Amino acid sequence: MTTKEYNICVKSYSDAVYRFILKNIRHEADAEDVVQTTFERLWINHASVNVDTAKSYIFTTAYRLMIDLIRKNKRIEYTETLPETEIRNKGESFELKELLEKGLQTLSEVQRSVLLLRDYDGYDYKEIGEIVNLNESQVKVYIFRARQKLQLFIKQVQEMV
Repeated sequence: MTTKEYNICVKSYSDAVYRFILKNIRHEADAEDVVQTTFERLWINHASVNVDTAKSYIFTTAYRLMIDLIRKNKRIEYTETLPETEIRNKGESFELKELLEKGLQTLSEVQRSVLLLRDYDGYDYKEIGEIVNLNESQVKVYIFRARQKLQLFIKQVQEMV
């Protein structure tokens, strides 16, 4: 990969990678760090990365860095906690975006990632499989189960209101 091709990759994929990571970890600074580290690794390995597979390399690297960050954050114990917003009381209406955000948080990391890659970013099953290191049938199963879980979550919330 040449310097020009690297710059094209940065311009083409940086926003999509950032949106994908931000949707999963919901912390802007961490998402920016993951994107920066992803493109740093791409530059370090640019000689061995083929331009045709750069997109897959970028998303796979970002996904793995995100998983590492999530695991690292699970081990950290915070002494001061911020109050989390709970599901609103009966009678209060939900914004669709809030409802989907809450529902996405109920999914496992893999389910959330494959669902966002498919429905939010529009990747096909094969590309998603390459990014998250699953085969196509596993990706389809994860997406199906994630959609079912979201459906159940929405029904439960609607019954509460």
